Amino acid sequence: MAQSVAPNGQGILPDRMIAELVETGAIALARSLAPDQIQPASLDLRLGAVAYRVRASFLPGPRTLVANRIAELKLHEVALTSGAVLETGCVYIVPLLESLALPAGIAAAANPKSSTGRLDVFTRVIADRTRGFDQIEAGYHGPLYAEISPRTFPVLVREGARLSQIRFRRGQAMLDSAALAKLHAEVGLVDDADADVSDGIAVSVDLSGFPVPAGPGRDGTIVGYRAKRHTGLIDVELRDGYDLVEFWEPIGARGDKSLILDPNEFYILASKEAVQVPPAYAAEMVPFDPLVGEFRVHYAGFFDPGFGYSGAGGRGARAVLEVRSREVPFILEHGQTVGRLVYEKMLAKPQTLYGQGIGSNYQAQSLKLSKHFRA
Repeated sequence: MAQSVAPNGQGILPDRMIAELVETGAIALARSLAPDQIQPASLDLRLGAVAYRVRASFLPGPRTLVANRIAELKLHEVALTSGAVLETGCVYIVPLLESLALPAGIAAAANPKSSTGRLDVFTRVIADRTRGFDQIEAGYHGPLYAEISPRTFPVLVREGARLSQIRFRRGQAMLDSAALAKLHAEVGLVDDADADVSDGIAVSVDLSGFPVPAGPGRDGTIVGYRAKRHTGLIDVELRDGYDLVEFWEPIGARGDKSLILDPNEFYILASKEAVQVPPAYAAEMVPFDPLVGEFRVHYAGFFDPGFGYSGAGGRGARAVLEVRSREVPFILEHGQTVGRLVYEKMLAKPQTLYGQGIGSNYQAQSLKLSKHFRA
């Protein structure tokens, strides 16, 4: 028998409880659930049949329906049933195939999927009468929408494409510093026994160099990739479909282990730490902290139970960092803290962990581009 979503306790709902939300109508579907749509601690959200190109991003606020704002701001409609290109620098609003009728005690939070963030596709979820992006209040009844703005590459999307994912939680699930320190001492959340665990596990950048993927004319080590401008489009559902050299410039390692971030350029880097998420927990990279520098790290921040976990084939995995500099050039140094990983407890362990045959593209990863690119 499936475990009820109404036990005592606080935490992130696992896969079987998400399935129960679908069965009871708390998650309503305009199209049948895809076989791998439910992940260990999240649900993939799917684009609907039409995208609305709008003049600007917006928040609906506490008294406004998203559909009404779309009617005021739309420039034109784009049918997605047969596929359509979303252009860089434009803002689109897409009704999702999933809507919610949440129980009073269940709230939700959304985030871009890892592959979406690694393409520099800026996307976030909005709902009726909300004050913030990606945050769904407990008991919400209504539709969901994706705001999409490709920043570097034009992308081809279709109805049913998955750019975002959503988590459901009951109460306060985040571990405080004391609980996080205890868990780290027990299992080693990162491969550094002396890691800074105040306000989350400190994550730093690795600029020492990684082996270059095999190929003609490729040797030495690199620290990451910088996105090229004026490239072809990327089909978001095409795996291993593109040669990375057509879209990315490898960045060679420097002797002083530093990197100058150019303003408004997009980089893929990797963490110095190998990370693991035990089965009874989920994790998230916290938003950009303006106190650490003029850049933004990690647009896609969910780490499912089992990520990097040896029991699920992970053996520790680097956190891939999606980095965009702001207004001024900024020097990153090897080992510099660039973000923090916060952990939340699960209401129950998921039936399937990340890395266990559910399309887990980034288990045991090192420096790695999105699944769309061939090495």
